[in-house]
Formats: sequence, structure tokens, C-alpha cells
Amino acid sequence: MPRKIVGGFFQSVDGVMQAPGGPEEDPTGGFEHGGWLATMFDEGLGNQIDSLFSQPYDLLLGRRTYEIFAAHWPYQPTDDPLAATFNRIGKYVLSRAELRGDWQNSHRVADLAALAALKREEGPNLVIQGSSTLYSQLVAEGLIDRIITMTAPVVLGRGKRAFGDGTPPRRLTLVEQRVSASGVVMTTYDLAGEVETGSFAMVEPSEAEIARRERLKQEG
Repeated sequence: MPRKIVGGFFQSVDGVMQAPGGPEEDPTGGFEHGGWLATMFDEGLGNQIDSLFSQPYDLLLGRRTYEIFAAHWPYQPTDDPLAATFNRIGKYVLSRAELRGDWQNSHRVADLAALAALKREEGPNLVIQGSSTLYSQLVAEGLIDRIITMTAPVVLGRGKRAFGDGTPPRRLTLVEQRVSASGVVMTTYDLAGEVETGSFAMVEPSEAEIARRERLKQEG
């Protein structure tokens, strides 16, 4: 069967996904809270991650996340099962530039058209880790099938987000939701098409409501 693209990421309540694992992971933009997830990692969150990697998969990464992974996973103990898997499977990196280093089974994907072609091929699903730059692009092109958010009970204020300005509106269907003992909300969604709108407004608006709408028009 053709591949599916599944994205799983950690984020704060205000949507920041930058550097959950440690202070040196990604301090770009002056981000000062690297490692914000570490103190909240528990068995429930570990089980969610295990389920994400429970089926055969290849990795789909942005260039910065690839460089973080390539500097870490090849150097872990050989008896680390996740490291052994990451080192063995295919790593597909959406990047205009050539890849640095020689991490085995790494492949550059030059553009979204090439990624769409890769997705149509027979093979395991492509699982995104980190890679905040990918999500808006994949949503816009209709390439991502499932999104798994792991939302920690913390507000960070600033930092990289998966869905920033320019992300096209899309409706999601809830597949599953769980909460870990530390309060991390783990939610699985499938993409479900265009946003549908409705209204809770009164059929006949009051004079005060009409005046309010006029003020909004004038304010631009």
C-alpha cells in the first residue's frame, strides 16, 4: 500500500514545540527554555511514543531536526532499541541543500513534488519527528494524514510552532485522546478536509450588536 505521513510532536499549551529535550537542542531565536518537557516525561507519555513507533516506519525530517538526530543517534549504545531502529531505517529529509554527514540510509528529498512521489510508493509510513517547518507545507499540499500532539501543561510564550501564520485552515477528526499522570494531553487526529462554519448569532441582531459590527468595520 502507498505510504501515509504521520506527524507526532511535543508542544506547550500555546503551541511552542521548540527544543523540548534540552537546552542545547535548538536555542535559535534566543529560545531560553530548552528542555521544558524533561521534567514531565512519565510512563503514559512513554507509552504514547512507543505506540507511534510500534509499526514499521521510516523517518521524515526537516534539515535542522535531521542534523540534531544525526549528531545524536549514531553515537548511542548499540543496545538502545530506538537508536538501533533509527540508525537502520530510512531517513528522508526535505531540504533544498545537500545533507551534511554520512548517517546511513539518509536521503534528501528536494521538494514537495518529490515527497508526494515518495508517498505514493509502496513502503512503511513516514513518521515526522520535530521538524516544525514541515507541518504547514504538508497541510497545504494535502500530504499529511495523521497528527499526534503531546501537549504539556506549560506556557512558553515564544518559539517555533507547527502551525504558524500561513497555515491553511483544515478540519480535524479526533481519533483518540489520553492524559498522562504529569498532565500531558496526548491527542490523535486525522485530517478531515475544509473548515465548516456556522453561527450562534441571533436571527435578528440587536441595535447594540449592529452598532458593534459597524465599529469593527470602521476600525478595519
